[in-house]
Amino acid sequence: MAKLSPHLKRLVYGLLLVLVIEYLVLPQIAGARHSLHLLGHIRFRYIVIGIVLEAVSITSYAQLFRSALPRTSRPSLWTVVRIQLSTLAVSHVVPGGAAAGGGLGYRLLTNEGVEPSDAGFVIATSSIGSAVVLNLILWLGLVVSIPLRGYNPLYLTAAIVGLVLIGGFSLAVVTLTRGEAKAARTLRALARRLPFLDEERLHRLVHRTADRLRAIGSDRSLLFRLIGWAAANWIFDMASLSVFLLAFGHQPAIDALLVSYGLANVLAAIPITPGGLGVTEAVLTATLVGFGAARGQAFLGVIAWRLVQFWIPIPVGAGAYLSLHFDPKLSEEVERAAEEAEDLKTWSEKHAVKFPHRDHH
Repeated sequence: MAKLSPHLKRLVYGLLLVLVIEYLVLPQIAGARHSLHLLGHIRFRYIVIGIVLEAVSITSYAQLFRSALPRTSRPSLWTVVRIQLSTLAVSHVVPGGAAAGGGLGYRLLTNEGVEPSDAGFVIATSSIGSAVVLNLILWLGLVVSIPLRGYNPLYLTAAIVGLVLIGGFSLAVVTLTRGEAKAARTLRALARRLPFLDEERLHRLVHRTADRLRAIGSDRSLLFRLIGWAAANWIFDMASLSVFLLAFGHQPAIDALLVSYGLANVLAAIPITPGGLGVTEAVLTATLVGFGAARGQAFLGVIAWRLVQFWIPIPVGAGAYLSLHFDPKLSEEVERAAEEAEDLKTWSEKHAVKFPHRDHH
């Protein structure tokens, strides 16, 4: 199948963004424009509390990263927070930016002395594990809300997305931990058909990944810490949203908050716009209104929250990225790591990648 050209990709993303704005965002703005007088009654103490809660949410995700890394190569919390802010900035400006953000996070972690295999494993497991916890939060809200308030067709869409994600993640874990040999053989056979993969190295990589998963599964204390930090990330972010809504005079019920927040974030994971831009705002506002919020209060509360949660991390993340590169202590460490770094051949042997030999004339 032919790949889309970069220009065609940009056109597709642009059209999708226009559709999101036209059919999801503009109707919310039109319904809320008569409530702009609420801006004169903002409770600024709640704005400050919401900003603090959002900062705690980001720090919790950084702690999730640190907890999953080996102690011997674990960067400081401040460094991981800056790495996390840098990846957020990228993921918020690029459609499907989670992949680009993950690539940047991988590079910054390895620059900090984290082993490449550890960095890749942590980024993948943290992202997937965090998404699983988000879906559990949504399902908890649905279990409480549906008997009290009834059913909404959007719930089924979110539940299917969550089921596919959790099912795929569970299948991968079970396959690697209980069917390790079969998984290694299958991937090894696949590698024979792909010129850029080396079957022997991929075979060793599968076994190393399975060992890491078993180690986490056998260490209940570590497993509970990882789940706890993943949950804290979402809970503090959701609490920040709640406080921003309070700033405009609306206090959502707990089941309304759980369902609205979970539904918006699960649907925003579909890579239509960067960071779910437009989708998150529209779904959150519409769902909160469906639960009884005044449209103006819901819209302004969500927009204020997204300003802190989505937009502010972009310039802050750019500054964090620059600080990582201009930190004198870090620069010395990176230079030392570069001197001790593996050459391309050694790295490729560890990561099951092989490169074609070319003759130079």
